[in-house]
Amino acid sequence: MKKTVRYISISHETATVLQRERYFIPDADKGKIIGSICEKFTDISGLLLLVTCNRTEIYFEAEASPASAVCDHFMALKTKPGEEGDKKLFKQSDNTTTTVRHLLKVSSGLSSQVTGDAEIVHQIKKAYLYSIEMKLQGSLLERAMQTVFRAHKRISNETAFRDGTTSVAYKSLKVVSESFRGSHAATKKILLIGSGDIVRQVLKYNAKFNFRNISLSNRTRENAVSLAERHGCALYEWEQVVRNEFDDFDVIISAVSNCRHLIRQIAPSGKKRILIDLALPGNINSGLASLDGISFYDLDAISAELEETKDKRVSAIGQVNNIIAEELKAYEDWYRDAPLRAFLAEYKIVLTRKIEQFYDEQDTAYTEETIATVSHRVMRKLMQGGRTNMPAEMLDAMIREHAVL
Repeated sequence: MKKTVRYISISHETATVLQRERYFIPDADKGKIIGSICEKFTDISGLLLLVTCNRTEIYFEAEASPASAVCDHFMALKTKPGEEGDKKLFKQSDNTTTTVRHLLKVSSGLSSQVTGDAEIVHQIKKAYLYSIEMKLQGSLLERAMQTVFRAHKRISNETAFRDGTTSVAYKSLKVVSESFRGSHAATKKILLIGSGDIVRQVLKYNAKFNFRNISLSNRTRENAVSLAERHGCALYEWEQVVRNEFDDFDVIISAVSNCRHLIRQIAPSGKKRILIDLALPGNINSGLASLDGISFYDLDAISAELEETKDKRVSAIGQVNNIIAEELKAYEDWYRDAPLRAFLAEYKIVLTRKIEQFYDEQDTAYTEETIATVSHRVMRKLMQGGRTNMPAEMLDAMIREHAVL
């Protein structure tokens, strides 16, 4: 039976955050999950486990094991006693073309919450390296990954789909980085106010900017303490924020809900300062922008360039779909010809033995290079004539013809 690439997927497209959390797989558990699946379904020869904050997906190649059964087993592994899983939250397919198309859409960023997200392809690469480590790369999955990386390169080089960023958190840090160019930028004192999604994204993206002097403040102190400890930040008391005591900070990024004009005044300091307000309603009095040395950015200012980026990405979706279609067609052609390649590989082994037998009967010395050369000539002649089922006597005659050249 011919092998097929199949998949199951739960993602932001099909499930809420709480629903996805039930099927999230920590790094420490990945080996156990993969081992259990492969032990249960012994015909699986390749498997890729992709786990991100927005999706958990299993791609696998097998002769007979259906995606539905793998999904049932996976749900049983992740469902606590007494709970029932909801299979409707999962997409699945047993069709190779459908599966590879899905993988290409995911890897390109077309299926991401942030259109054109480039981080996903790096997460897929990491997952694939783990498959290799587990010796589960598989021949069909390996070719699919080559297709993914080729499509990724083309999308980056041929379209505007990867241009810029669509994250206000990332853009905010980029504004700070560009405003304080030079070797001292990383040491600037930054105050983050809040502990919601935007501040968490700022802390996540800081790995790319490496600002080393960050303080954190929040109305609920426990949240601030937890976040500060996780990211190595200093704690700044909320009461000091309320009193507008900011003399020490070069940058303030505020994203607190329901705190209009939390920051009303800034004491003159004679140095350059950046105020970034990512809250609605605004946390920072926009009148502070008129003070000497102050650069003020609100959501509109930060988002203006992001909208332009988003528009560019949306306009490039058609090009991305064309690239995916072309690469998918190339994969389909390769997959369709797989039985012929396997047959030719076996036929070449038989042919090689017959060539060796010919030289032995002629009592003629030969090398591996000689055998390879004659084999290549005969195979090329056979393929040109469209014949691989030639009678033995005709094949012997063709070997004699090319062996003496």
